[in-house]
Amino acid sequence: MLYTLAGGGTLCGVAALVLLIVSTATDFWMQYRYSGSLANQGLWRFCINHKCHAHTITVAFWDATRAFMLLAVLSCFAGVVLGLSAFTNGTKNKRVRTGGIALVLSGFLALLALAIYTGVTVTFFGKRFLDWRFSWSYIIGWVAIILAFAAGMFQLCAYQRTTAEPAPSNNPDS
Repeated sequence: MLYTLAGGGTLCGVAALVLLIVSTATDFWMQYRYSGSLANQGLWRFCINHKCHAHTITVAFWDATRAFMLLAVLSCFAGVVLGLSAFTNGTKNKRVRTGGIALVLSGFLALLALAIYTGVTVTFFGKRFLDWRFSWSYIIGWVAIILAFAAGMFQLCAYQRTTAEPAPSNNPDS
């Protein structure tokens, strides 16, 4: 049962890691119309008329969102590595538990990042631009949060399941 739950958690963790990386690296968190042209905005830069520019204004919500997303990626990577190392070295219960905690932490950090971004976007950009919407990178971030939480829960359940089962006896009966 450990391999099924921990394996499912590791697969969900790998999917969450890929989605977190794609979500963090792309420039399509929000789309809006600026001076009659379609514009995209990401965590690192914004694009208008197919020309991308780095964010020049350092605003606390940008920095907080970036920091939490990068920490979420690193935590998810640690959870996946710990989950995979549990399979290579036999059943290492502590690694499965620690990997599960790292994956849940990753989901929580990404949730904080997206909550900050959502709050600022709705209150500030929602009033400033009439024709705006969240884009696919932002939505991928929410899917990654769900996968990271699921991966962490799978690995924590695998740990709980193996600690609750009695160890098999090695005494021969003959």
